Amino acid sequence: MRTTHKKATDVEERWLLFDASQHNLGRLAARVATALIGKDRPTYTPSEHGATHVVVINSALARMTGTKQDAKVYQYYTGYPGGRRELTSADMRGRRPNDIITLAVRRMLPKNKLGRTMLSHLKVYPAGEHPHSAQQPTLVETL
Repeated sequence: MRTTHKKATDVEERWLLFDASQHNLGRLAARVATALIGKDRPTYTPSEHGATHVVVINSALARMTGTKQDAKVYQYYTGYPGGRRELTSADMRGRRPNDIITLAVRRMLPKNKLGRTMLSHLKVYPAGEHPHSAQQPTLVETL
């Protein structure tokens, strides 16, 4: 048996479309991260990205179970002393709905240059329209 390693140029690109209004946030983020890494393909190679682009629509309508809508807190730092700020999920959904999904996926990707490259292949939109119709993304319905 020989182990084959595919290069990123050898793997054909694919575009996937996820509708965030149909799925829970954590399960959606896990599925998107798996697709970006390429672990859902038989040609998975740890040192290469999976040549997958993911488009997520309706990020403003992503579902959260339980009391996460009010209890989950996102923290960020302004860079000034004492500049820690906190936003609840409801505030974050109102101000930056795309960041809810982007942050959830980013934390599931590798923490290196390859992970940042994978994250650049994630496109998130708050409404149902997206400018990637020319790439003919495949709608993923079941998780």
